[in-house]
Amino acid sequence: MHLIDEQRRTVLLDYIKAKEQVYSCGGSCPNTIITLAGLGIDVTLAGKVGTDEFGEIYRNRLKDLKVRDELVVCDEPTGSSIILISPDSERTMNTYLGANRYFGSTDVVVETVSQADFFHFTGYMWDTQTQKASVKLALEVAKQSNTTVTFDIADPFAVGRNRDEFLRLISDHADVVFANNEEARILFDNYDAYECCKSMGKLCETAIVKNGKMGSFISHKGRLMKIPVQGPVTPRDTTGAGDVYAAGFLYGLCKNLRIEDAGYVASVLAGEIIQQRGAQFSKDKVGEVRSQIERTFSLV
Repeated sequence: MHLIDEQRRTVLLDYIKAKEQVYSCGGSCPNTIITLAGLGIDVTLAGKVGTDEFGEIYRNRLKDLKVRDELVVCDEPTGSSIILISPDSERTMNTYLGANRYFGSTDVVVETVSQADFFHFTGYMWDTQTQKASVKLALEVAKQSNTTVTFDIADPFAVGRNRDEFLRLISDHADVVFANNEEARILFDNYDAYECCKSMGKLCETAIVKNGKMGSFISHKGRLMKIPVQGPVTPRDTTGAGDVYAAGFLYGLCKNLRIEDAGYVASVLAGEIIQQRGAQFSKDKVGEVRSQIERTFSLV
């Protein structure tokens, strides 16, 4: 993931004009929230957009997806991430933070956080001082309200910039933490995903380390378990796989499934999303996956 300026963004937008393009409400956290909405979970998304066309498209799309939004509008351009996918299905994200870098503590709707069962945020919200202030306020409210805090580290470069702060966040505030093997390696200076999960599990109640084709590890209250991969070994597109995994796990928690069953749901969703282009399911596809999960765990 590269943070880019407005000039670089313009160059990339010109470059992709003649290429196949798919537009969606981008962002790691929005990918998770939108997937949860498709699975029937009541969700709210907070953030900041501009008064431009992208901002309008974003809000209209969230409404269509049945995501309640607490988006604040300002004069800055709406942020975007131009994702270029290589032939081996890996992706390079060129992120222009735009308006959302100015999302601050005064933009947080305290009542929403206090009334929620879960407050979810990602490492991408640790790029500016205003963003940090907004998360810190939400964490204080969550603690006072017994709202479960879930933290997706989301990006290896974010760990590199904020390693010590992230370790304190995990230890002091987070109940559930998601990391992939690279993020966990940087965080704990260890190439063994199992050992990283074990280490992270000592800092929070539930730690998840996603290990690509090798599946994932979960530490819950000191108990370690391995979750096998569900789906193809060779992906078509890995964009958003970690975000959708988080959505599956949070869905399991919302439905009071056992931790290992929540991990299974997460793995199923991740296995489905890597078979298509883009980080979000179509309405038909998410409905199909939801029905499958509900049948498996007798949730209807």
